[in-house]
Amino acid sequence: MAAQPRPTAPSPVSAAEFAGLYARVRRPDGRGAGRGALDDITPRQVRAAAAEVGSGLTVTMAAPVETRQGPDNPDPCKHVMTGAVAGHIHAEGLQFARDRIATNVHGDADSHLDALCHVVFDGTLYDGVPASTLTPEGATDLSVELAHDGIVGRGVLLDIPRLRGVPWLEPGDSVTGDELAAAESAHHLRVAQGDLLFVRVGHRRRRDELGPWDTEEARAGLHPTAMEFLADRKVALLGSDGNNDSAPSTTEGVGFPVHVLGVHAMGLHLLDYLQFEDLVPVCEAEDRWSFLCVIAPLRLPAATGSPINPIAIL
Repeated sequence: MAAQPRPTAPSPVSAAEFAGLYARVRRPDGRGAGRGALDDITPRQVRAAAAEVGSGLTVTMAAPVETRQGPDNPDPCKHVMTGAVAGHIHAEGLQFARDRIATNVHGDADSHLDALCHVVFDGTLYDGVPASTLTPEGATDLSVELAHDGIVGRGVLLDIPRLRGVPWLEPGDSVTGDELAAAESAHHLRVAQGDLLFVRVGHRRRRDELGPWDTEEARAGLHPTAMEFLADRKVALLGSDGNNDSAPSTTEGVGFPVHVLGVHAMGLHLLDYLQFEDLVPVCEAEDRWSFLCVIAPLRLPAATGSPINPIAIL
């Protein structure tokens, strides 16, 4: 694929422009939409997605869970062995190896899913649900339990570094809607209603090769205006190997505009900090960038998100 010239940096988004953008992409269904944008995945589309399976290869899109502290992971997962371990193994009889895991679901290193109750904007959740539904015991509405039957559909990977001819996008860079359309064309497909859209910015490869950095200060992601592409195509889910949002924010007064637009306005479950380095060479070898995708979040009835291991089946 011929590399595309690096686009001019997108313009900042004013508060007034963001309000207009929010209104344009907002899901119009109103309360009672059920699972938000996931309702756009029909049984017929799931059956069609199953027809994507050819070679039968399965590939993870999750990164290994991090237990090391770093500039992007000040509160890493804590993994403790609680059962049989070296030095305490009996020579006879039965023992069990056990462990306990405690994790910050919405950290900046581990792959996770954002539920529709994750984003509070102007005092409300998605679809006008009162933020008071977020209680000390958990979320009483729009929790990750909405996805308890799993998320299954056609996954589509748009590789922006491949489009630009670079290994990764530099922190602070933004992906435009025009680039999503260009990548779609380069991959010889069209993103359609109900698709699970994955956008690679190369965050994980950069982290693996150069080491972690403070992602709160700088990271590559989508420009807010790119969400119009997703709204037009009626995608059901958005995932990235970064946070989906770029940093510093391009939007006046809003730190995470893509999260606000995606979760709060469009009803999209977001998948943050995936990794596509295992999947890209398979897509290149098979010359196709769509696949059956299966996502099974943990059943955490009152949670705002879940650790996740999305599987691409080619």
